[in-house]
Amino acid sequence: MTIAALSTDETLLVLKLAFLVLLYLFIVLVVRSATKDIGGAPQESIILGASEAAALRARIPVRPARFVVVDGPGLATGSVLEVAEPTVAGRGPESSLQLDDDEFASSRHALIAPRVDGVWVEDLRSTNGTFVNGARVTTERRLQPGDVLRLGQTELRLER
Repeated sequence: MTIAALSTDETLLVLKLAFLVLLYLFIVLVVRSATKDIGGAPQESIILGASEAAALRARIPVRPARFVVVDGPGLATGSVLEVAEPTVAGRGPESSLQLDDDEFASSRHALIAPRVDGVWVEDLRSTNGTFVNGARVTTERRLQPGDVLRLGQTELRLER
């Protein structure tokens, strides 16, 4: 009776040890598989320095912003204005986009800047404010096609 009990205990011990060996081998194979590609050839970094990024941006052409006059004094409704570079809009002589007949526009009212990532507008501390779709512009803001830009009483819709 004791011999039969010992052989059963020994069999269970052998099975336990075999299970542990197989479990250990499985873990080793999983770790080897997971770390197989680590330590290969180094990959190039995709992070660019500021000067490299600026050089890349300079090679991308900037499309001019195309505005249609919705309303306003001095500009014909429906006429098209193209802004190809950063442009100051206002009544002053240094403004590239002249709003001479708009008494609510400041001399340097807003800056319209077409860029690679879109058309941006910034209020230049105008007296009556710059608005996009009725909301006052307090910081530089990116325009979407269809947005209506109001400078004084002049309203321009971005088509581009």
